Amino acid sequence: MKMCNSFMIILITVFSLNCHAQLEPKSNTIDGKIQARFINLLEYPIDSSAIPRTMIVATGVVKKVPSKDWTSGFFPGNLWQIYQLTGDVRFKEKAAIWNAFIEKEKFNGKTHDMGFKVYCSFGKGLLVEKNEKYKAIVIKSAQTLITRFNPKIGAIRSWDHNKESWDFPVIIDNMLNLELLFEASKLSGDTKFRNIAIQHANTTLKNHFRKDNSCFHVVDYDTITGAVRSRGTHQGFNNQSSWARGQSWAVYGFTMAYRYTKNKEYLKQAEATAKYYINNKNMPVDGIAYWDFNDTSIPNSPRDVSSAAVMASALIELYSFTKNKTYLNYANKVINTLSTDNYLLNESVKGPFILDHSTGNWPKKDEIDQPITYADYYFLEAIIRKQAL
Repeated sequence: MKMCNSFMIILITVFSLNCHAQLEPKSNTIDGKIQARFINLLEYPIDSSAIPRTMIVATGVVKKVPSKDWTSGFFPGNLWQIYQLTGDVRFKEKAAIWNAFIEKEKFNGKTHDMGFKVYCSFGKGLLVEKNEKYKAIVIKSAQTLITRFNPKIGAIRSWDHNKESWDFPVIIDNMLNLELLFEASKLSGDTKFRNIAIQHANTTLKNHFRKDNSCFHVVDYDTITGAVRSRGTHQGFNNQSSWARGQSWAVYGFTMAYRYTKNKEYLKQAEATAKYYINNKNMPVDGIAYWDFNDTSIPNSPRDVSSAAVMASALIELYSFTKNKTYLNYANKVINTLSTDNYLLNESVKGPFILDHSTGNWPKKDEIDQPITYADYYFLEAIIRKQAL
């Protein structure tokens, strides 16, 4: 299979960076622009309460969050991944500093986002180096996360807000936090983490998907009976719409769950939702989805680079299990598209991000058409996974 030029440029860039070349921008080439973006992450000022989440490009104002924010783990995760791609120890050193700011989250039982916060930071660190402290933090975080598990329902509670509307809400995003539990079982030898992860995945598989294999965002359960109370799409266009990032979380989550369990039902669902996404009649030619496939304003709706990046990373792993080149071809298209001027942040933008044009929370008109740290995270992960093939 031939790779198109932009992806080859990325690989050439990575090769040159592995030779420990200084990351200096080269103004007229894509690889130089990617290098310049890496430098912006490296040079972002260290501040324990100012982890970068997104920014308004026009003003240069960066939205900064504390460790309790669900996105806090992505920035150190990005630094770890850039170290993997470049071999430049400066990124590894900075990643370790930012990791330390997140450690206290291992005790935070008020959120289901433990995997996003802790595994995307400390988990990525463990991929780079054997670190007993990181191992202990992952295990402790898993212990905290499972306190939110309800055996009657067979799932981990997602949100604690909107109690007037929801009894026990479970969101599709929560599938990604299961990786922390699977890994904690491997690291500790304690199967309780794995068993809870499997129960959560089974409950999600049973209740989150429509007949067309798209998924709901939120399923609310009755804590007394364990029955489904309602299904909806809180961050989507409406309750019956297909929120693009939600579909990506589903494919990523069930592909990851298959990695650990080899449950063919997980693989079957991941493939079915992947095909729904890739072949959707409202999928743009360049492969970067609109924020919701059912937005009535399409084609004048915002895109969501984060959804495309999550899906690309997921599909590379899905390809590794199935050898279905449809998945690899789409992932390659996304990586190539995101490596162009249309989606890379311009070198002149001094912010700790790589990509532009993600959509955070459209119903709240929040983080629309902006750089978002988790889009960068899954873009980098997709490149690393592609190389591993």
